[in-house]
Amino acid sequence: MGNLRSVSQAVQHVAAGSGVHAIVTSRPEVVRAAERVVLPGQGAMPDCMRELRESGLLESVLEAAASKPLFGVCVGMQMLLDRSQEGPTGGLGLIHGEVVRFQLEGQRQPDGSRYKVPQMGWNRVQQAQRHPMWEGVPDESWFYFVHSFYAMPSDPRHSVGESEYGVRFTCAVGRDNIFATQFHPEKAQTRASRSIATSSTGHPDGSRVAAPSRIPPLFPCS
Repeated sequence: MGNLRSVSQAVQHVAAGSGVHAIVTSRPEVVRAAERVVLPGQGAMPDCMRELRESGLLESVLEAAASKPLFGVCVGMQMLLDRSQEGPTGGLGLIHGEVVRFQLEGQRQPDGSRYKVPQMGWNRVQQAQRHPMWEGVPDESWFYFVHSFYAMPSDPRHSVGESEYGVRFTCAVGRDNIFATQFHPEKAQTRASRSIATSSTGHPDGSRVAAPSRIPPLFPCS
């Protein structure tokens, strides 16, 4: 999985001294044993979903989503939805909605330059809904994006973070014990990124955080 190293390092950094252990794994039993699960991903959503199925990780991820905190990053967020314009492969269906591509051909940014797809760079994030994961994170914080597709949840209450890039789009989704971001919180060495990472891991002594590893290391994110 393309961003496994940076995500696991970020979790270990914020959890230092707390007894939390971050484990990168391709074993379903490790995911089942973890108290929290981080689902990162880079590349194409259909490829990532195929790897989850072929590796046997799919059921363990669905079980985790039903019973413990699940945090998705980048394509890990996109996989939570029902489907994507990127291909016929369905998603996990944990957040109802569709993943769609930026349609910015011919549009120009305020400085006169053309919008480029994928979006690559820093952008502000507006907190659209209250969610425990936003605790300690200032509204309008800057985060790093690399993506051509974005989520469109069917229920607007599941759109908990938004940004603008030629169009206003959902960049964070959440419900109950599930939270996910299109942006990369691990790239921002800021209070905001540490708050999100800390909230996703929690700090109980001996807690285990698992990140499934059987997703192709492709770049950039879709």
